[in-house]
Amino acid sequence: MEMHPDVEKILISEDEIKAIVSRLGAEISRDYADKDPLVVAVLRGAFVFTADLMRAITIPCAVDFMAVSSYGSGVKSSGVVRIVKDLDTSIEGRHVIIAEDILDSGLTLSYLMHLLSSRGCASISIAAFAVKDVPGHVPAVRPNYVGTHVPNEFIVGYGLDYAEHYRNLPYVGVLKPEVYTK
Repeated sequence: MEMHPDVEKILISEDEIKAIVSRLGAEISRDYADKDPLVVAVLRGAFVFTADLMRAITIPCAVDFMAVSSYGSGVKSSGVVRIVKDLDTSIEGRHVIIAEDILDSGLTLSYLMHLLSSRGCASISIAAFAVKDVPGHVPAVRPNYVGTHVPNEFIVGYGLDYAEHYRNLPYVGVLKPEVYTK
């Protein structure tokens, strides 16, 4: 696979992504045996990860989608969380697994966990494909399932975007700074 010209370097290859998702699916399948969990994809970034994760989970499970926004088209969180699309499924009494593409500050996920917990779910956990390592910063939430850690750089691909582009890249790469500092 050729690297996109806007990408500085590839951090996580297609094969590494497959191995990460397979491991997470096995962990979730083990931990949620006989629980019929509901996997909640946080749109838009987590849709690719969630589709792969659902195929890697070997136990009965369901999926639903939420769209929560805190970024807009910028590169830093606005700090304001809003629900763009809510769940269609009742989560009362359900075991919920939030599938997230990347955990950065954790503020959006913290808000989402409190919101979903207030709806009476039996349990709630987070499966994050990537956790961004920011020196001196501890995220507001800790995921139960961590795919990998990534450096504090602007990454795209595998569902991750900049201004709604690059989600379709089959790998995770670092976006060249000149692309987002124009």
